[in-house]
Amino acid sequence: MAGVPKPLTDEEIDARLAVLPGWTRDGDEIHRRVNIRYHAGVAMIVHIADRERRIGHHADIDLRIDHLHIAVTTHDADYKLTEADFDLAARIDAIAVAHQSTPLD
Repeated sequence: MAGVPKPLTDEEIDARLAVLPGWTRDGDEIHRRVNIRYHAGVAMIVHIADRERRIGHHADIDLRIDHLHIAVTTHDADYKLTEADFDLAARIDAIAVAHQSTPLD
């Protein structure tokens, strides 16, 4: 068994946020808003969910008509920020880039 992930220090969190534009910290979560049309947002959520299943780490996602709000923390580490959160955030950023096109219709 891998055990409980180790929470990051404030300095480690700040360093990781510095290379993840668009992500901000609110207590023991990191957040990002992705401006995207509703149906493209649904597709993006499915893509994120598939990736989350594969890596065993999950975000909280709130879908709105014109954006997604994404929050990440490590539930297994007593809701603290760990390396896994920043790995997932980077993966979500890559997925967001792939889903930013706006249909012409």
